Amino acid sequence: MANRKGEESPFIDEKRPVKLNPSWESQMKADPNGKGSGSMMSKFVSTLQPPEDKYKLVFFIFVLHGLGTLMPWNMFITAKSYFEDFKLGENYTVKSEVNYRGNFMQNMGFASQIPNVLFNWINIFMNFGGDLTTRIVFSILFELVILIITVVLAMVDSSEWPGIFFWTTMSSIVLINMCNGIYQSTIYGLVAALPPKYTGAVVLGSNISGCFATIMSMLCATFFTSMRTSAIYYFLTAILILLFCFDTYFALPLNKFFKHYEMLSSEKKSESNTQLNVPYWQIFKKASPQLFNIFFTFFVTLAVFPAVHSDIKRSDDFIISEKYFTQLTCFLTFNVFAMLGSLTTSWIQWPGPKFLVVPVVLRVVFIPLLIFCNYAPRDIVRTLPVVITNDWLYWIIAIIMSYSSGYLSSLGMMYAPQTVNVKYQITAGMFAAAMLVTGIFSGVLFSYLSPLIIQL
Repeated sequence: MANRKGEESPFIDEKRPVKLNPSWESQMKADPNGKGSGSMMSKFVSTLQPPEDKYKLVFFIFVLHGLGTLMPWNMFITAKSYFEDFKLGENYTVKSEVNYRGNFMQNMGFASQIPNVLFNWINIFMNFGGDLTTRIVFSILFELVILIITVVLAMVDSSEWPGIFFWTTMSSIVLINMCNGIYQSTIYGLVAALPPKYTGAVVLGSNISGCFATIMSMLCATFFTSMRTSAIYYFLTAILILLFCFDTYFALPLNKFFKHYEMLSSEKKSESNTQLNVPYWQIFKKASPQLFNIFFTFFVTLAVFPAVHSDIKRSDDFIISEKYFTQLTCFLTFNVFAMLGSLTTSWIQWPGPKFLVVPVVLRVVFIPLLIFCNYAPRDIVRTLPVVITNDWLYWIIAIIMSYSSGYLSSLGMMYAPQTVNVKYQITAGMFAAAMLVTGIFSGVLFSYLSPLIIQL
């Protein structure tokens, strides 16, 4: 296969189609004698210079999958107004003895992250769902089914059964994050066999995901007067993104650059073919400094975003109107600057692995800083004084918090697989993904304390 003017194609010149079963990565056989010599093809590949990632196709495919791994989470949290003010709002639902919109963001975070954490960890130690292709493909397909159910729920009138709507939504969130835990962990394991910047591409994509969800939320709210219609088109975009992820995954085995590194990874695994057990504890210990950095970065971020951050109200006559204040200063600001932070790591990797812990730990200051802003959650009477009353100062704090979240988390995810032997990098990448969601879950749990703190 060749391009115009004799340019070399980035794809392997093969006519046979890519098949789902057996999966393509399982077709790269190790030495059948089990002597650790690897296949003849992988031996030959290891002596060659790696081919160029022509047109950055592999890089952008992993950016897209990074976007896909956090798409369900970002689409649900950014639809805060749809759930709290419309579907569960006082003007829409019949009178109910239960206030379903109270602590909705915390409840949604809790329902999201328990299955996400569990299935990220399970995916490391168990061949959960089969080989890599089976895990990724069927995870995406199941997420698509749940999103279709979410669109149907937006279409129907649920005003007379807010409790059923609430628990159906929470159940959907639990199920979609079970699949997402497997999908996310597998993608980070898969990309760990490539150069570090490709792990950064997944992190970049995950931050673009939030930015994309926020912009789509604002566009839908602007162009559609009906909140129901707005929500339908909003969730349909998530379905479209996951369909792109599904399709582009099958382009990877046809790409020369990706195939080269996959063959090298397969050879390294074959060198330890006689070893029956993967040394999980040794891998974890070796990577533990970076795993802590990943965990603590996301813990601090999720302790304040979105639960605290989205409930900070205007303190004075600010340049941004009340209608768009939360969307712009919270969701759009966080996602744009977290994306820019992760993008920066493509050119700058400072500090190095040894000293990354210093700025990571210092970020804990953002928890009290944002609580001291005009944090006023619904149905809570604040008794703690508001110390930071200037909206510009609040916005600057939010920008620094967001940028540092994207930058430091990306560095940690890039460094973690590099701390272990090449043959264990996939496992280290899965540990990194598991610590990422563990940090998110811990931060969400901590966010339950914020309304209590301001009532002291």
